[in-house]
Amino acid sequence: MPKTIIVTGGAGFIGSNFVFHMLDKYPDYRIVCLDKLTYAGNLSTLESVLNKPNFRFVKADICDREAVFALFEEERPDVVVNFAAESHVDRSIEDPGIFLKTNILGTQTLMDASRKFGVERYHQVSTDEVYGDLPLDRPDLFFTEETPIHTSSPYSSSKAGADLLVLAYYRTFGLPVTISRCSNNYGPYHFPEKLIPLMIANALADKPLPVYGKGENVRDWLYVEDHCKAIDAILHKGRVGEVYNVGGHNEMANIDIVKIICRELGKPESLITFVTDRKGHDLRYAIDPTKIRDELGWQPETKFADGVKKTIRWYLDNEAWWKAIIAGEYRDYYEKMYGDR
Repeated sequence: MPKTIIVTGGAGFIGSNFVFHMLDKYPDYRIVCLDKLTYAGNLSTLESVLNKPNFRFVKADICDREAVFALFEEERPDVVVNFAAESHVDRSIEDPGIFLKTNILGTQTLMDASRKFGVERYHQVSTDEVYGDLPLDRPDLFFTEETPIHTSSPYSSSKAGADLLVLAYYRTFGLPVTISRCSNNYGPYHFPEKLIPLMIANALADKPLPVYGKGENVRDWLYVEDHCKAIDAILHKGRVGEVYNVGGHNEMANIDIVKIICRELGKPESLITFVTDRKGHDLRYAIDPTKIRDELGWQPETKFADGVKKTIRWYLDNEAWWKAIIAGEYRDYYEKMYGDR
C-alpha cells in the first residue's frame, strides 16, 4: 500500500542515502524531506531527486512547531523517520545547547505532531554512543539493546535523552515508535568534517592527517547503504516499542583506517599527525546486532575492505560535491534552487 513518509534531516549524510533507497525501492511511496539546511545539510545532495513527482523538499526546523504542524496538516504522513540531529561530538563540546534543543526538543515537536495526526510509525534514528564505550582489552564485550545508557559527551547525552523521551511517548501516549541505534556510518555524501572523508580530502591535497591521541580508539563501521536497509526493515517488520541495534561487524582502530586510506590513495603515512586527544574520547564501540538479525532477517552486507574502497572511489569521482562544502559554496545552492520561487 502506498505511504507518505516524512524524512527529517534528509539532506544530510544518512538521511539523503535513505531518501535515495526508499525512492528507488518504493516508487509508489511519497517521500517528503524536511531539513533546516544547517552546515551539515546540503540540498545539492538531493539534486537527482528534486524533480521527482513523488518527492518534496521543505526547508524548516524540527523545533519550529508551527512549521512542523503545518507540514503534517498538508501531508498527513503515515510514517515519520527522524534523522535530523546535531551529531558532531567536537561541536557538542564547544556548544552543548544547540544539541539539547535540536535533538531533544525537536524530537518532542515531531512526536507531538505525530500524535495529533495519527502516524502509523514514528522512527527515531539514534546512535550506539548512548551506551558509552567499551574497554580496548575486552574484545568479547558488545553493546546489546539491554546495555545500560552511559553517555560520555553532550552529543550522546542529547541522543539518549531523545531516546528516553521516545519510549516515554510510547508508554504514556501509545505513540507507535521504534528506535534504531547504529554504529559509525561511512559512504557517499559523508560530510567532510568526519574521519573518513576528512582523511580522504586532506590526503588528496597532501595536507596533514590529524589523528586524535595515538589513534587506538576503535569503532564499528557500517556502510550507509546497509544502514538504510536496516531502517527499511524496521519500518516494515519491526515491533512497535522496540529498540534495534544496527552494527557492521567491522571494528577498526582509527589509525588503521587512516593507513588504509593512505595506501589506497598512494600517499605516505608521514602525512599522519597525532594531535591532542578529544575530551572524554570513547575507547571502543562494538554492536551486537543479533536482535535485528533474528527478528527481521537483516545483517550487514558490506565488508569494510570493500566499503572503504567504494567510498574512496566515490570521493574521487565527486570532487565537486565535497570541494564546494570545504569552500562553503554549497550554502548558496538553496538560493540558486529556491531564491526566485
